Amino acid sequence: MVSRRFVLGGVLAGLASPGLAEGLLRSPRPMPRPSGQTTLSTSGPEPGALIEAAGLGGVVGYAVADARSGQLLEAVAEREALPPASTAKAITALYGLEKLGTGHRFTTRILVTGPVQGGRVNGDLILLGSGDPELDTDRMGDLAAQLAATGIRGISGRFLIHDSALPAISAITSDQPDHVGYNPAISGLNLNYNRVHFEWKRAQGGWGVAMDARGERFAPPVRMARMEVVKRQSPLFTWRERAGAEEWTVASEALGKGGSRWLPVRNPGAYAGEVFQSLARAQGIDLPDPARTPRLPQGAQVVAQLTGDPFPDVLRRMLRWSTNLTAEVVGLTASGAGGLRASGDAMSDWVRARLGADGRFVDHSGLGGNSRISPAEMVRALVAAQATPAGSALKPVLRDIGMRNGDGEEIESPVTVIGKTGTLNFVSSLVGYVQPPSGRELAFAIFCADAARRDRLSVAEREEPQGGKAWTRRARRLQGQLIARWAGLYA
Repeated sequence: MVSRRFVLGGVLAGLASPGLAEGLLRSPRPMPRPSGQTTLSTSGPEPGALIEAAGLGGVVGYAVADARSGQLLEAVAEREALPPASTAKAITALYGLEKLGTGHRFTTRILVTGPVQGGRVNGDLILLGSGDPELDTDRMGDLAAQLAATGIRGISGRFLIHDSALPAISAITSDQPDHVGYNPAISGLNLNYNRVHFEWKRAQGGWGVAMDARGERFAPPVRMARMEVVKRQSPLFTWRERAGAEEWTVASEALGKGGSRWLPVRNPGAYAGEVFQSLARAQGIDLPDPARTPRLPQGAQVVAQLTGDPFPDVLRRMLRWSTNLTAEVVGLTASGAGGLRASGDAMSDWVRARLGADGRFVDHSGLGGNSRISPAEMVRALVAAQATPAGSALKPVLRDIGMRNGDGEEIESPVTVIGKTGTLNFVSSLVGYVQPPSGRELAFAIFCADAARRDRLSVAEREEPQGGKAWTRRARRLQGQLIARWAGLYA
C-alpha cells in the first residue's frame, strides 16, 4: 500500500522525473572550526571562477540584494531573462495568497436535486469539485462514507459530475512525453494528482497488469484507463483516447519481473466519477455510470462535503514537493481565467502592477519552458512582496533549504536559507532569502540555463536526458557556493 503522505508528497514513481524531483537540494553550510564553532568565510574564489569551474555552458545569472532596502549587492547577467522553472511557484504562492487569502479552502461536495424517500434520491446526485489539488482516493472514500451516513442507498435519476470550477486542460505543456506524471491534466475535479496506478507482475506466458486508484485504505480498480503489454523495445509507452477510454500500451522489454508507477489521466473528471461510483458501491450506495454536466441544476442541495486542508498548508506542500498540479490549480483559481496561457498572463500583469517586476509566465508551475524572468526582476519581486500581506504569509511556507559548504558537506550554521528550487532539463534555479541571526537579510535569485542544449532534446529524451543529472549536480553545487559567499560577505 502507498500512504497518503507518499501520494501527497509527490515522490511516487511517475510523479516527478529525476530532473523535476527537487526535494533534496541543500545549500552549503560554512565549514566549522575545529572547536565546533562556525565561521562564515569572507574570502574565497571570485564568482567568475566559480561559474567557470561549474562548466555549465549557456547562461548563469544571479542577483543578491538587501532584502529590506532592495540595494543590489552583487550580480552577474542579472538582466538576462531566463526560465525560472519551479521557482515560479514562489510567485504563484504570493499570487494565490493575495487573491484567495489564507482562509481559502478547497471543498468537494455531493448534491441532490430531489427529496430522499426510503433511502432513495428522487432526482439526480452530483459530485461537485472546486479544483482541490490534494483530493485522493482515501478522502474520496471518506466522502462516500459521509453520503452513506445520510441513509442514501440509491437514486432515481442520474449520477452527474460537475468539474467546471476550472477549465479542462489536458496537459500543462505539450513538449513532454505522454507518460510523465509531472505533466498532468487539470480540471475542477482532480484525484490522486490526476494519476492512475499501473502495476505489473510476471506471470506464466506474459505479465499480469492492473490499473487502480490506489490509496492507503482503498484501491478501487479503474476501467477508464486500460493497459496492454506489447512485444517491442520502444517506445516505452503509447497512449490514445478511444470511445471515452484512455488506452495505454507498454513495451514488454522494459517490464522485467514486476513493478509499478503512476501514469497521467487526461480526463480527470471521468476518473474521479468512476472512482467515487466504486467507493459508493462499497458503502452500499448504487449509482449509475457518471455523466458530466456543465451546469448545476437549480435548487440542488448539499448532502455531504469534504473540506481540504488550510491554504497555507497546501502551499507549504506545493513548495516542498514542487507539485505542478497544485500550482496550476492555485493560479487558475486565483485568476479565474478560461485557460492556462490567459491565467499566466494575468499573473504576469499582477506581478508587474503589485510588485513592480517584469516577467512573463506562461503557466503557474514553471513547467512550460517559455516562461522568462531575470534574476534582478525576481529579486525585485521578493523584496517588494515583503511589504504586502501575501509576502508576510509567504515566508512561513517557504522551505528551509539549509546550507552546505563548497565541498557539499553539511555543517551547522546560525544562518537560515528559505526559498524555492527549480529544475528543468539543463535549467536549474534557486530563489529565496538568506536570514542571519542578526545583521542584514538578503534576497537572491540564481538562474542557470543552457537553453540551446535543452532545445536540442527530442520529446522522448526529456524524462531523463543523457548528462542531465551531472549538469544539475554541478549547478546546485555552484548555487551553494554562491550562497555561502554571500552569507560571509553581506549577511
